[in-house]
Amino acid sequence: MRIRRTQILSLAAGLCLAGSIQADEVIDQMESARKAYASGELRTAIETLNFAVAKIQEQMTANLVKLLPEPLPGWTADAAESQSGGMAAMITGTTLSRRYQREDGAEITLNLMADSPLMPMLTMAMSMPLVMQNNQDMKTYSFKGYRGTLEHAADSQNYEITFMVGSRLIVQGQGSQLTDSQPIEAYFEKLDLEAIQNALTH
Repeated sequence: MRIRRTQILSLAAGLCLAGSIQADEVIDQMESARKAYASGELRTAIETLNFAVAKIQEQMTANLVKLLPEPLPGWTADAAESQSGGMAAMITGTTLSRRYQREDGAEITLNLMADSPLMPMLTMAMSMPLVMQNNQDMKTYSFKGYRGTLEHAADSQNYEITFMVGSRLIVQGQGSQLTDSQPIEAYFEKLDLEAIQNALTH
């Protein structure tokens, strides 16, 4: 039981550092957890702290989705989505995505993936020419010095561009009903890659 109490106190101390993040609601829950702990209601204290942690994660997610650009002129967009917690994130890493549409039916989806299992596969594809040769629709690609791949079949209007930023971040653009890859790259230009890398990998 002593170990559990130590863990609770450590978590509470860590949450205190969250400061202004949804300050009133989070701090109220932390105070409730402190009182429950002081009264020996350890299960209640844990549940209350978990609620505070969830609220902090919600705020972090809200900040992460702001990293995805607003629609370019002539385009509309769905709300950005984030997967940064839970069992699924343990498997796929942290993922941000947003879908953009144009009146002519064109669509683009941007995906930002940190600690994704795609990273070693992408690294292998670029370092082993035989892997690239086995897919005639795939070729090497570079964006501002970042290495990746571009996949496009000659008779298709679908494009998929994937490139690596550092050793932990993947940027991917998937487009359909496009005559070339330029619209995807236009959205890439709107990304602050340094800010994204800092937010998703630190």
